[in-house]
Amino acid sequence: AAGTVPRRRPPRSDMGRGLSLLLLPLALLAAPTRAEGGTAAAEEVQIEVLHLPEACSPKSKKGDLLNAHYDGFLASDGSKFYCSRTQNEGHPKWFVLGVGQVIKGLDIAMMNMCPGEKRKVTIPPSLAYGQQGYAQGKIPPNATLIFEIELYAVNKGPRSVEAFNQIDKDGDKKLSELEISQYLKEEFARDGKKRHPSAHDEILADIFKKNDHDGDGFISAKEYNVYQHDEL
Repeated sequence: AAGTVPRRRPPRSDMGRGLSLLLLPLALLAAPTRAEGGTAAAEEVQIEVLHLPEACSPKSKKGDLLNAHYDGFLASDGSKFYCSRTQNEGHPKWFVLGVGQVIKGLDIAMMNMCPGEKRKVTIPPSLAYGQQGYAQGKIPPNATLIFEIELYAVNKGPRSVEAFNQIDKDGDKKLSELEISQYLKEEFARDGKKRHPSAHDEILADIFKKNDHDGDGFISAKEYNVYQHDEL
């Protein structure tokens, strides 16, 4: 979609919604390439807390599913290059923290953040788009970025034990087509978005195509947990 900065090609049709947030999360503002090395260790993300609610729980951690609005600015001239409120009918963005769905600097900047908290963060080029920049996103080479972030929700992530057990109704430690189909229906009913009748079957088929690696018709706990080896 216009205004997002995908790492790869954008998701097709409406398959990037609903349960895809939990099983097949979107790449939102993810860097198309990693910044070239050498300076990352010497540069850090600067975090300014603008608002901290009295009740600060739970704090965000790697693997959590976050819901947030954020605006992006170029530090050089203050021009805005991204505004989540103008995308997707103004809905806050959902993404999984710490797994590369957003640029490295945002993964760092949004750790230990609580629902209702607002931050202003400054991200050096080495933790954003590096020497290449990102022309499609109006980000020049070697650009320092500033984001103003408002976090709305911190949920258990899509690859957590809790999420797996929520789908695994019969407790056999593997997800059947029926279990995931039922979970899809629940998610669709929960978010209330209008979808083409074929969306359910398309997403279900896509989930098994991408997760059922041994082709046995089930998604095992091992197949489900694709983030277990990620390092921040």
